[in-house]
Amino acid sequence: MVRSVRPRHAGNIDWVFKSSSYDGGTVIRHGLAGLLLALSCIGSAMASGPECSRSFTLALHDHGLLYSVDTDTGIDKDFADELIRRSGCQIRVSLMSRARIWKLIESGALDFSLSGIANDERNQYADFAWYFSDKYYLLVRKDAGIHRLADFENHDQFQLGVIRSFRYSESANRLVDTLAAQNRVSQAGGLDPLYQALILRRIQGMIIEPFDYPSIDEKKIRDVTSIVEFDDPAVPHGLIMSKKALPPAEREKWRALVNEMRADGTVRRIFAKYFKPDLVDSMVNFQTP
Repeated sequence: MVRSVRPRHAGNIDWVFKSSSYDGGTVIRHGLAGLLLALSCIGSAMASGPECSRSFTLALHDHGLLYSVDTDTGIDKDFADELIRRSGCQIRVSLMSRARIWKLIESGALDFSLSGIANDERNQYADFAWYFSDKYYLLVRKDAGIHRLADFENHDQFQLGVIRSFRYSESANRLVDTLAAQNRVSQAGGLDPLYQALILRRIQGMIIEPFDYPSIDEKKIRDVTSIVEFDDPAVPHGLIMSKKALPPAEREKWRALVNEMRADGTVRRIFAKYFKPDLVDSMVNFQTP
């Protein structure tokens, strides 16, 4: 008598029991074939995700709602945590200046960073997996009488503050480059020194994005500033991947992981912790380049 039994956790593998007159070779062959099939499926599933044969490095930078070193919270911190959980890989997270991050990404000494934007130079050594898009604005002192970009550019006494190694949207970059050629750009390692310089009138303007809104809402900044818009489309931001550290096939796996986080609503849920719904929609619903 032949009896086929499917165990609760055996997937598609059938274990066959026969009477003492069974054909042992047939049973072994069927059992091995099923076992190999199951192992093959498991291997394929594992192969679809990033290769975790080594530990990785990821750097955050202190920048408003993206990450606050004071509270150890922020959008990029939440994003990194989810990336670690989904990939199953060991990723060592550290804090660095943006300028140092780009240098280490270029050299291959750093695998990942977050919320990066591309340009021709960066595309030579970095790859990106986009997860949000936003616009840049010019924050100016009210007493400077600046109502449009040309007002800032044409007044040769006005100084613009920027974060070292930051790039922005097309018009913002053009303004930075034009003023830099005239020695009218002051660089800092982060937002706080720029806010202080703005309050003390050492600079008349600085470039901001939505992650900086909480600081701008502080009375001492809000009372002395106004915002001028750049007439540019939103700029995609994403996971930065070092081309020297990660081969193309692995970068595609990490990109697929980020796309999965966008598709299942995880990215939106992260942003919803920090922004109102209408702003969240404008940032996470975008066409990738």
